[in-house]
Amino acid sequence: MPENTSLSGLTETEAKEFHNLFVTGFIIFTVVAIIAHFLVWSWRPWIPGPQGYAELVDGVKLALGTVTNFIA
Repeated sequence: MPENTSLSGLTETEAKEFHNLFVTGFIIFTVVAIIAHFLVWSWRPWIPGPQGYAELVDGVKLALGTVTNFIA
């Protein structure tokens, strides 16, 4: 085994490059997940208001009406 490789077979430069790509991908994934969670929370809160989920019925009816207008 050459001196400049690790158990993975990567040189130190290759390992650093892979690490940078991995960290960048992880950060992008985390940002997308945070945005997705925010959008879902805006659409349907996980903790209901004082009247429970009953107050969301009007919003769902409005959304269905809008979707059916686009389909028809």
